[in-house]
Amino acid sequence: MDFSFTEDQTAIADLAAQIFTDRATDEFLLEYDRTDQSYDETLWNTLAEQGLLALAIPESCGGSGLGFMELSLVLQEQGRRVAPVPLLSNLVMAGLPIAKFGTEEQQQAYLAPLATGSHQLSAAIADTVVSEARKTPVSAAGSDGKVILNGVKAAVPFGSFSAAILVPADDDQGNSSVYIVDTSLDGVTVESQRTRLGETLATLTLKDVAVEETARLGDAGQGKEIVEWIEQFTNAALCGMQLGVTEEALKRTAEFTGERKQFGAPIGSFQAVAMRAADAYTDVETIRSTYWQAAWRLSEGLDARTEVRAAKYIACIAGHRVVHTAQHLHGGMGSDIEFPIHRFFLWAKQIEHMLGSSAMQLKQLGEALANDDELGLSSLAI
Repeated sequence: MDFSFTEDQTAIADLAAQIFTDRATDEFLLEYDRTDQSYDETLWNTLAEQGLLALAIPESCGGSGLGFMELSLVLQEQGRRVAPVPLLSNLVMAGLPIAKFGTEEQQQAYLAPLATGSHQLSAAIADTVVSEARKTPVSAAGSDGKVILNGVKAAVPFGSFSAAILVPADDDQGNSSVYIVDTSLDGVTVESQRTRLGETLATLTLKDVAVEETARLGDAGQGKEIVEWIEQFTNAALCGMQLGVTEEALKRTAEFTGERKQFGAPIGSFQAVAMRAADAYTDVETIRSTYWQAAWRLSEGLDARTEVRAAKYIACIAGHRVVHTAQHLHGGMGSDIEFPIHRFFLWAKQIEHMLGSSAMQLKQLGEALANDDELGLSSLAI
């Protein structure tokens, strides 16, 4: 079996690496962190000009018509450079489901502008993995040939910059559907939520928002299936970003401990330091193997429920260990919030908690195995 990437995939990864490396330097990110920006518009426009925003968008909408594997390579390089651009929310959480479930009219209306970077999209699914008591459902009621939406969704990634947001809503029969809600509609309010990485989240409030039936993504009642589909691809993409984050954090730590000297010798030669670095290396490779297994199965249209849960679980616990080790081995410099390694710690922790932390992934993995006889532990690479 050939596990290598194709020439085109390698070229895409190399292009993304060059763009992110040239722009997201340590010096640039230091100055960027001192501003109130939530993402780098210049980098976003560069990615659009080079066609990377259009990778997984159908050719009929001006895209390249490629798949999740190619997109994953770009997200991995973004994580490696902790580059502040909203690729996940646009290309994975909104772009992929519209390409998969959307009508031709919906794809033209929303994906063609996304390919050029002229507008942004997102999805309001942050409460998918929380307990029923904490979920905030949106109601959908028919009226005069339209659908009236009411409710609140929190933690929408880059919602305040989005022209449209995918919103799951339940009718009075308990059937769920997903609607593409233009944020310019009457009754739509988007309020920014500030995180340590900027105003990267938003609260979406819908008050008697009237949308056309044509705004529904997929079939009526297909909402649960679509949301689960989005969640699987998003969690797999988060694992890819975590791989980039942890791999670069460990590389920088190896370089630092090879140069930093104590008692006349590099601290990397000390047994305690070397053992922690070796454990971190093992963690990075575990993230890599579980992540690519999940990403490949998703890209091939195979059942990847257990693989995605396992990969995200590993990305959470191993990612935490790697960035904690990286900060610790940097000594006092690692605790400086303006030192580059600290940004890797912030990114790893945000990735860890988005769409379910390790405990939630393990819980849902257990439920999947217990409730479905066709699933088995033999398929997991934990």
